Amino acid sequence: MTSTAIDLAVFAELQASAGEDFVAELVDTFHDEAPQMFAELRAALQEGSAERLRRAAHSLKSNAQTFGATALGAMARELELGGLPPDAAPIDALQTEYVRVAAALKRACNG
Repeated sequence: MTSTAIDLAVFAELQASAGEDFVAELVDTFHDEAPQMFAELRAALQEGSAERLRRAAHSLKSNAQTFGATALGAMARELELGGLPPDAAPIDALQTEYVRVAAALKRACNG
């Protein structure tokens, strides 16, 4: 895990290319949708659906990479490619990192 939750250079480049207001909307959407993505990961694990887990992890990975959240993206990628984990520990770790990223994104959007 890196010491910073997001790569501020990547985030600034996204703001420069897409516009600060649009990026703020993207961040809000990510914050709104993330709880459902985590619920999907947990439901997939509970029902033993590797494909369902892979799709939810892929969505989280894509969002993370868009915002420069490298550690979150790498963790989601491991979950995406690793098949069903034996327990919820990787999902818990991913969610903990997401909380860190969410706070960093909020700070980055607020200047």
